[in-house]
Amino acid sequence: MKKVKSGGGWPAVRYAWRRAREAGGLLRFTKALSTKNTCKTCALGMGGQRGGMVDEAGHRFEVCKKSMQAMAADMQDRVPLDFFASRTFAGLARLTPNELEHAGRLVEPYYAGPNDDTYRAISWSDALTKVVDKLKTTAPDETFFYASGRSSNEAAFLLSLFTRIFGTNNVNNCSYYCHQASGVGLTSSVGTGTATVVLDDLYASDLVFLIGGNPASNHPRLVKILADIRKRGGDVIVINPVVETGLVKFAVPSRVGSLLFGSSVASEYVQPHIGGDIALLTGIAKVVDARGTVNQTFIDNHTENWTAFRDHIRSVPWSTIHASSGVSRDVIERLANRYARADNVVFSWAMGITHHAHGSDNVRAIANLALMRGMVGKRHAGLMPIRGHSNVQGVGSVGFTPKLKAAVLQRVEEHFKARLPTTEGLDTMACMEASAEGRMRFALCLGGNLYASNPDSAFAAKAMSRLDMVVYLSTTLNQGHVIGRGRESLILPVLARDEEPQPTTQESMFNYVRLSDGGPRRHDGPRSEVSVLANIARRVLDHGGPIDFKAMEQHHTIRSAIAAVIPGYEKIGEIDSTREEFQIDGRTLHAPTFPTPTGRAMFHVTPVPATQVNGDENRFHLMTVRSEGQFNTVVYEEEDLYRGQERRDVILLNRDDIRRLGLSIDDRVTVRGDAGALHDILVREFAIKAGNALMYYPEANVLLSRHVDPESRTPAFKGATVTIEK
Repeated sequence: MKKVKSGGGWPAVRYAWRRAREAGGLLRFTKALSTKNTCKTCALGMGGQRGGMVDEAGHRFEVCKKSMQAMAADMQDRVPLDFFASRTFAGLARLTPNELEHAGRLVEPYYAGPNDDTYRAISWSDALTKVVDKLKTTAPDETFFYASGRSSNEAAFLLSLFTRIFGTNNVNNCSYYCHQASGVGLTSSVGTGTATVVLDDLYASDLVFLIGGNPASNHPRLVKILADIRKRGGDVIVINPVVETGLVKFAVPSRVGSLLFGSSVASEYVQPHIGGDIALLTGIAKVVDARGTVNQTFIDNHTENWTAFRDHIRSVPWSTIHASSGVSRDVIERLANRYARADNVVFSWAMGITHHAHGSDNVRAIANLALMRGMVGKRHAGLMPIRGHSNVQGVGSVGFTPKLKAAVLQRVEEHFKARLPTTEGLDTMACMEASAEGRMRFALCLGGNLYASNPDSAFAAKAMSRLDMVVYLSTTLNQGHVIGRGRESLILPVLARDEEPQPTTQESMFNYVRLSDGGPRRHDGPRSEVSVLANIARRVLDHGGPIDFKAMEQHHTIRSAIAAVIPGYEKIGEIDSTREEFQIDGRTLHAPTFPTPTGRAMFHVTPVPATQVNGDENRFHLMTVRSEGQFNTVVYEEEDLYRGQERRDVILLNRDDIRRLGLSIDDRVTVRGDAGALHDILVREFAIKAGNALMYYPEANVLLSRHVDPESRTPAFKGATVTIEK
């Protein structure tokens, strides 16, 4: 298919009309998108009490394809009655993620036992009894609990509370496979693991570094803000091994001029090697230092370890920087000049930074560069990890992590007069490895697709197959239900956010807590996540205990508990009466006082990793990515409009690499990685840095090893090495 010339535009308008027709008409679709509920997709923070098309700053009519895709999925008809009866697991495994997503809404519980070759519908009573009975006969540390960012703060807090009273800290969430490196890197640098800016800071900046991200596909509303920065004379520097169409030009459908002619996004587009970001950032820092454009007053008064960092960047030779980054010195000097001229700079990044074996150091390298000119601890400047799912940050904030912060642990024990377990909780990868070793018997997944989120797909399937029971709380089908099964598997259908009978809350990537009103259910059968989890908790802990889980079925009761034990969330206790959404205290850094032990920010020495592939002409660095028709593991469309691909079984290569390998467009190749191989993959040409390759996630997970960043435990989904065979 032909690649479009810009992101957004008329294709987005036509897409909106098509989705509206599929959802029952424009009026019904628009009404659903306009309700007072937080957007179901990215963490930019749309919706809430301002309305479904309004951002945190009050800007209206902010709707994007991601919102439409998620809403249309929730407005589907039910899964057909004969869907499973006519398909075995072998047949279901041949369905694509897209086909499973569009099978319909889940409206009744499904169960498969050790001898079943497909799922069968069972009653809610039987389903919950199976879960309760299994938990009652399983040692707590042989269980683990996983949450995606799709859920609410209330459900995540309730499940975290239950698991710890039950007796385990094996509580983890999807951030371990996306932005955990941001949390680790930021906390060690500036004392907070989230964005240091609010949305208004981004609007007011005059330079944005966008590093290792593609918001044109994943966070389209953010691209509108970047286009606005360009329109008023600011700069946007995009650093990405791939030239993404929507980051060059984006046609904003809500603006006539932009819709007709497009809006420029990147003022400078730089393509480093995959994994070459530290080298590139070191080069920029080296020039800033050499030209004396550092903010020495800020450094002396508000930072530590400057001398060690300065000596390090001075010692790194330009030959190393060029070899690792693949970017020339004159380009790096040009970037440094732009940085030196800017007054208000925001550094933003996504999983192109965190999905590396050195992901935490990648984030520290960004923080180093910001600290050199005092671009943290002031208004209209700072550090902004571009979070993925709409409440992935909130899930972590309310304690759905293997280790509670000391202040939270103390408050929970004092508030509930309970003793929580002291055993070390396992992160996501550690839980998968323990499952593969037979040390886990039970897993419960609050949303998400844990199987497809893992590298080394064969290992992930094996690990989950060794569990006695896997329980999924889901709205639609995904590959995890089919391939990520235990000896017993249960799918419990739950309500979408805008169907909840009680309000819920979510936290944006700007540390802003939004209130979702819920709304009428679309199907009989699905239940509220909180009601399901409270039922399980109450029945498992039938001996009594410090918590009344029956009372916890009321969301306002949960919010009162959150207010009492989660620092910064105190205002959530009054949100039912005030209806006031709020900024979490202590995270936004508008003054140069940092929540570190010394009150100062910390420079870190970040060694330059090697990115060359040992001179082997048949070895490539691979990055796995989402398509424009996809959100996380959910594939809404097979085509990738912005990259001009009509299918997903492709590998995108630089034109020179295709010629060098003696290949032609649409030749079929075998791609081999450390963990496995994919056959009959089509070769396609794309604007990617030579020596690098791009494939789609989650299909390419089969190639990737389980190598993780040792600090954040985030897998290296970017920068794996693969070979290509005709």
